[in-house]
Amino acid sequence: MTFEELLKLVRLPDGPDVRVDSQLVCPGDVFAAVKGTNLDGAEFIPHAIANGAEYVVCQKGYTSPLKRSVRKKIITVDDASLALAQLAQARFGDPASKLTNLAVTGTNGKTTVAFLVRSCFQAAGQKCGLIGTVVYDTGADVSPAALTTPDPITIAKAQSKMLKADAKYMVIEASSHSLDQDRLAAIDFKAAAFTNLTGDHLDYHKTTKNYLAAKSKLFQSLSSISTAVINKQSPYAQQIAQSTKAKPFFYAIDEPTDLSAHINSIDITGTSFTLRYQGQSLTIKTPLLGRYNVANHLAAAGLALAAGLDIKTVARGLDSLSAIPGRLENVKADAPFTVLIDYAHTDDALNNVLSTLRPLCKARLIVVFGCGGDRDKTKRPRMAKVAENFADLVIVTSDNPRTENPDDIINEIVAGFTDVSWHGLPARENTAKPVLSEAEGMAVPPSKIKVEPDRKKAIAIAIESAAPNDVLLIAGKGHESSQIIGTKRFPFSDKSVALELLHNKNN
Repeated sequence: MTFEELLKLVRLPDGPDVRVDSQLVCPGDVFAAVKGTNLDGAEFIPHAIANGAEYVVCQKGYTSPLKRSVRKKIITVDDASLALAQLAQARFGDPASKLTNLAVTGTNGKTTVAFLVRSCFQAAGQKCGLIGTVVYDTGADVSPAALTTPDPITIAKAQSKMLKADAKYMVIEASSHSLDQDRLAAIDFKAAAFTNLTGDHLDYHKTTKNYLAAKSKLFQSLSSISTAVINKQSPYAQQIAQSTKAKPFFYAIDEPTDLSAHINSIDITGTSFTLRYQGQSLTIKTPLLGRYNVANHLAAAGLALAAGLDIKTVARGLDSLSAIPGRLENVKADAPFTVLIDYAHTDDALNNVLSTLRPLCKARLIVVFGCGGDRDKTKRPRMAKVAENFADLVIVTSDNPRTENPDDIINEIVAGFTDVSWHGLPARENTAKPVLSEAEGMAVPPSKIKVEPDRKKAIAIAIESAAPNDVLLIAGKGHESSQIIGTKRFPFSDKSVALELLHNKNN
């Protein structure tokens, strides 16, 4: 059987299901062997066939250890990832072709942009499906996200549900991993937005050049009738624009361009800015804080405009969104200080958040943060420098250590601090008490840096330390409801823990 014939078979109402997990294969299924972040599906072809796979699609060059009679089940293709995306769409009736598809990519801001885009369509009285870091919302159901950008089968199935729920639009967060692995290959996008590119994911991409190349794949896939919504103030704006056949649509703050904004005011309750487009000016008031969030509003507005909404409807949508889970989310509690949680897990994101909060603080700025294990290690000392630069009290803790030793991660973070009273102290021995300098034998002032590997205890220290008018930021995990230690997930929510501790403190 050829691949084209297999596509026709899969499209039939009673056609075979498509799987990427050999453990889920049932008799008669199609198994697509693609290479993922950690595993190569080709290694599981024998297992898939043993489970009853009738057809296997894999990359050309695969050498089968199977008997000749079984090898007849294997169809080789030039690009197995593209083949999987095409099979997934075929199995669910090509739902992508019936939706107006929008995507956003960039190191930071994807989730905020996606939620704002959905809000714009809701203001227009339209349903818009959303697939991203926080949730997969089909309009028919909402489920917690497993990956920022899931596999093509999950996407196609979700798009099918969107259509059944009468959605006409979809917005999806496009991660660099997913773009590198062609998970979005079978989807035609009406528009795609580029927010920024900063240090992250070098554990996977190895170099910034490769990281940018992965992001650029989204724009290279756009047609000449699509729109590329680009942050003009990113150093990579022109490279993105030159990589695409799509019409470029630039946005910027306080610069003349296709879509721009001017910030009127920012305080701890929110931001007011003027949105400018084609000679029109509209005032937007949002609870989201900071210059970087104004840029996120512009990216979302650009996508919504490219999809056909008018600027007044877009403005209503931007104005009406009250909060985004885990994105500078205010933990509403009866306390004389402010507690915020945020997903910031890169030095650039942490810099954006803390530089926004610093001038808004009437008293001290306190930050609790850590770094994820089995991820880009280069950002760890950089995050320390950012925290030390802006905060009055820094508490370093565990994030999702995964299979790394939490103390090793913490030691790589604290290597970035310049506070002399910190230097030379083992991680677990750092306290607020004066210590003796080995060189001078004299007392050193207490450090503003503390370490507590237990995340709940670290948050407790921060809350106990907080005084009236302080601002406390708990960074790194945002909306997440679990903590990954080793290979297991344990229930853990920064928001729930903070509320519990604040309740106990109040009582």
